[in-house]
Amino acid sequence: MTPHLHRRYPELQRTLPHVRLGTGPTPVRRLEALDTAGADIWLKDDSAFGDGGWGGNKVRKLEWLLPDALRRRRTTIVTVGGLGTNWGLATALYGREHGLKTVLALIDQPVDEHVRAQLERLRASGAELHFTHTKARTILSAPYLLGRHFTGLRPPYFLPAGGSSPVGALGYVEAAMELADQVSTGEIPEPGHIVIPVGSGGTAAGLSLGLRLAGLRTRVVGVVVNDTLRLDEPALARLAGRTERLLRARGARLPENLSPTANLDIVTDYLGPGYGYPMPEAATAQALSEDREHMRLEPVYTAKAMAALLDMNAHGRFDGPVVYLNTNGPR
Repeated sequence: MTPHLHRRYPELQRTLPHVRLGTGPTPVRRLEALDTAGADIWLKDDSAFGDGGWGGNKVRKLEWLLPDALRRRRTTIVTVGGLGTNWGLATALYGREHGLKTVLALIDQPVDEHVRAQLERLRASGAELHFTHTKARTILSAPYLLGRHFTGLRPPYFLPAGGSSPVGALGYVEAAMELADQVSTGEIPEPGHIVIPVGSGGTAAGLSLGLRLAGLRTRVVGVVVNDTLRLDEPALARLAGRTERLLRARGARLPENLSPTANLDIVTDYLGPGYGYPMPEAATAQALSEDREHMRLEPVYTAKAMAALLDMNAHGRFDGPVVYLNTNGPR
C-alpha cells in the first residue's frame, strides 16, 4: 500500500524512499473497562505494527530510515540505547533483513526481568554490542565506533537514540495521517488528546507535525519517561521543525505557518526516580491494562504513559475522547 505521505504529496515518491515493514492501519478500539471516570479512552494499538521479529513505534521510523541508509549506500548503522532498548533490537532485526549491520552502544539502566529478556534478544539479533555504560563514555566512544565501521570512504549511518532524526520522525507524520483516515471513516471519533510516552522525542515530534498536516485538532500529550536526554517543548519543536524543513526540501508543498508543535503538551510528573526505574503508579496501570483490557505494557515507557493518562483523566484533564497510543511491540 502506498504510504499516506506519498499519496498526499506525490512529489515525495521520487525524493523520499519508503519500505513497507508493517501492515496498517493499526487497530483502534474503545477501552471501556478503563474509562470509568472522565473522558472516553480509546486505543490505537501500534504494538500490532511490524511484520518482522519486533513491532511497535520503532518499526514505523525504520520504514523511512532503512531506505535512506540504503540510498546513501551505507552498510552499517551505528546507534545508541539503554540495555533494554526496543529501538536497538528493532533496528538490528529489520536492518539485517535489508543487508545492514547494526552496531549498538548500550548505556546502563536498572536491570529487571524486562531488561534481562531484552538483552538476550539483543545478543541473538546479530547486532555488534558495545557496553559503554554512561552517556559520557558513549560520547567518548563515538569516534572509535564510527571510525572502525567505514566502508571504503563511506561512513556508517549514524542514528540518535530511538531513531529520532528528521527522517525517523516521518514514521509518525505518517501515523497521524493514518489516524486522520480512521477518523474520517468513522472507526474512531476525532480525539481531543492523544497520550504517548516520550523516550527520545521522534514519535511526539512527528505526531504533532502530522496531526497539523492532517487537519486534526487533536493535542499530543507527551509523557516524558527519560531523564538522560533533553525532551522539553523547545527540543521537540526543533525536531519537528527540522522534519517540516526536510519535507519541504524534498518537494512537498506544505501549508505556510504550520507551527508544528503548537498542539504539543509535555508532562514530566510520571518519570518516577528516573529512566528505567519502577514506579508504583505505572505498575498499577500495567496490571489494570492487562487484567481489564488484555493489553500488554512494559514498565519503562508504556506503563508510565498509561499511569499518566488514567491520573489525568480522573482529574478531568481531557475534553472529548482521549487516545492511548500503545507503542510496545514484543513478538
